[in-house]
Amino acid sequence: VQLVESGGGLVQAGGSLRLSCAASGSTYAINDMSWYRQAPGKQRELVATITSSGRITDYADSVKGRFTISRDNAKKTIYLQMNSLKPEDTAVYYCNAEAFFGNDHERYDYWGQGTQVTVSS
Repeated sequence: VQLVESGGGLVQAGGSLRLSCAASGSTYAINDMSWYRQAPGKQRELVATITSSGRITDYADSVKGRFTISRDNAKKTIYLQMNSLKPEDTAVYYCNAEAFFGNDHERYDYWGQGTQVTVSS
């Protein structure tokens, strides 16, 4: 499984950005997908998760009501719509996919290369 993010950039506080993550390869094995972020000097943190059907989503408290994760399985792509951005949202955002292979349903995690989001005050 390969994941490629796009859509990052520089935006003023209060602005919006939409991130995309396109999956390729053995996408049939992908289950949940997520967005993580890592700010300088901080640990990587989970931002949002979406189930394989797209019906269930979950968010970090810090982004609830501002960010929306969505999924287009036909395009093998997930999105993160980020509104009302704050300087503290500045980070590298990573796409994550969990996939299961084999009769034992062994779990694998895949990561994109990351995309920089910078919010200026």
